[in-house]
Amino acid sequence: MDVYLNGKRVRLDPRSSIGKGGEADVFDLGDGRALKVWKTPDHPDYAGQDAEQRAAEGRIERHQDKLRVFPRALPDQVIAPVELATDKARKHIVGYAMRLVRGAEPLLRYGEPSMRQGGLTAAAASEVLARLHRIVDGIHTCGVVIGDFNDLNVLVAGGEAFVIDADSFQFGPFLCQVFTERFVDPLLCDPSLPRPSLARPYSQGSDWYAFAVMVMQSLLCVGPYGGVFRPRSAAARVPQCARPLHRITVFDRDVRYPKPAIPYQVLPDDLLEVLYRIFVKDQRGVFPRRLLESLAWTRCPACGVEHARASCPTCASAGRSIAGPAKESAAARGEVVATRILSTRGVILAAAVGAGGLAALVHEDGRFLREDGSVVMSGAPHPAMRFAVHGQATLIGRGGELVVLSPGAAPERVQVDCVGTRPVFDVNARARYWARGGQLLRSGRPGAAALPCEEAAAVPLGEVLAGQTIFWVGPSFGLGFYRAGNVSIAFVFDAERPGIKDTVKLPFPGGKLTGATCVFDADSGSPPRKGRGRAWLFLAAEQAGRTVHRCVVVREDGAVEAAADAEAGDGSWLGALTGKCAASGFLLSATDAGVVRVEVRGGALVEARQFPGTEPFVSQSSRLFVGPEGLFVVDAQVITLLRIA
Repeated sequence: MDVYLNGKRVRLDPRSSIGKGGEADVFDLGDGRALKVWKTPDHPDYAGQDAEQRAAEGRIERHQDKLRVFPRALPDQVIAPVELATDKARKHIVGYAMRLVRGAEPLLRYGEPSMRQGGLTAAAASEVLARLHRIVDGIHTCGVVIGDFNDLNVLVAGGEAFVIDADSFQFGPFLCQVFTERFVDPLLCDPSLPRPSLARPYSQGSDWYAFAVMVMQSLLCVGPYGGVFRPRSAAARVPQCARPLHRITVFDRDVRYPKPAIPYQVLPDDLLEVLYRIFVKDQRGVFPRRLLESLAWTRCPACGVEHARASCPTCASAGRSIAGPAKESAAARGEVVATRILSTRGVILAAAVGAGGLAALVHEDGRFLREDGSVVMSGAPHPAMRFAVHGQATLIGRGGELVVLSPGAAPERVQVDCVGTRPVFDVNARARYWARGGQLLRSGRPGAAALPCEEAAAVPLGEVLAGQTIFWVGPSFGLGFYRAGNVSIAFVFDAERPGIKDTVKLPFPGGKLTGATCVFDADSGSPPRKGRGRAWLFLAAEQAGRTVHRCVVVREDGAVEAAADAEAGDGSWLGALTGKCAASGFLLSATDAGVVRVEVRGGALVEARQFPGTEPFVSQSSRLFVGPEGLFVVDAQVITLLRIA
């Protein structure tokens, strides 16, 4: 497809794609600008979706007049249209050029516990929110309402906030007609409907409501309606999605507060009172910025929790250092015996189970430590870093560089592709894998001594789309995909031999893809027998105003064996993308209520068994690993071994 900027043809190359939303594709123009092109009704992403096709047609029609009179005096941090993209005749608007923000993450990431564990501080989150407050205030001063204000249309780069998707702003006669369930003001919704749905026009008050949601999510890693509602009376139950309509928040005594979330008691009383009045008592108005600017965060020296109070509200006793005893007494609960094998007042960044047992990387007291207490290096983690342990080697990726640190050897540095801010690499027990410049590469065996050997031993496995491909690798095969413009390709590859099979018919969910992860199982033989492996792929997407999770099971030959969907945060085994591992043909999923076993039966994914005795030892964000000794549960500060009868 070709579009025109100021009469000059611009060819849309998938290799320059930098974003794919539910309504548009975004491309890098190479001159400091990005080009947003709205999806037309015949876009492949809308195939077979009549409602989405009609919505696309109406959206493009509305923009024909709206974009020609778009406000020009908005704050600099609003990524607004700077030039309209048209057809060749310059009569039909198909999108627009805008300033490109590089190295940015959506504010959505600030609400993920992994970001806090990876180095994001509460103070940094507070500063971003205060800056965002000024932007919202400036937008309102121009007589504009953001409308569908959510954590995907706020980008953060270098500590600065930017508001994107400006074409959906509300001004003059042009109403915003789209919404996101987690952020839409319930006062604007029809209470008679089964779930939130926009029924009245947005206002400045609804923007501040959405801002308050972002404050709560960014500071506590949970939104106002997170957790699971478990009332004593069956008659009082309401669907999870309907809780905003009934103002059933995390402050309700019948709501199970999510285990991975930060306890709300870390916030000062005046900020908690404002959040309570907004979400429970329907108070609206400008959010008091002083409450964000006056936050004085400190980290408890005993438990490591950040709080903004005079004393730590959650700490009962000092945490045990990684240098302490390796094992503690086992605890039994029903059919489960739990043994704590590692504890730190810092944070556990990565873990793996291999032939040598459990390996882990911990950050504590300004040092990166391995499971035996040996020091890898000094410094602090950064949210943009990715970590992996590979035998005795420690892998740290940031930007386009992967550094491999091995005992007694010089650091190896390997250039890798990035998708967004994510360096693209993975490991299995036998090798390292990375994408670079349109190739998928595999290293030699663990322990390669120096960079020349690592690079010389790199084996090309096949061609992929440069800068767009993400992948994962298991014991015997890997799975990956890339999506750019009109192109959506999924593939499998052998973990040892060159060759990529890019004909996997992966059922991507509609809407904007916001998260993806994958775990593998294999035949219980060692080494695993070829052809017996499965990949369990987990995808999150913003779809029709809500977040949908999809699990797709892909066999080693690329055949899709089963799939299942759930809504984010519904308390089911698929309510979170995290907390998964697979072994010998089944999946184990950690939930806040305990571990669940899931199996493939007749092309469907079936919850085969629950293990309620595991409930005290896991959460939905726990990392799970199956080893010969049992099930390893890796949390932010503790690793526990579970033996389940």
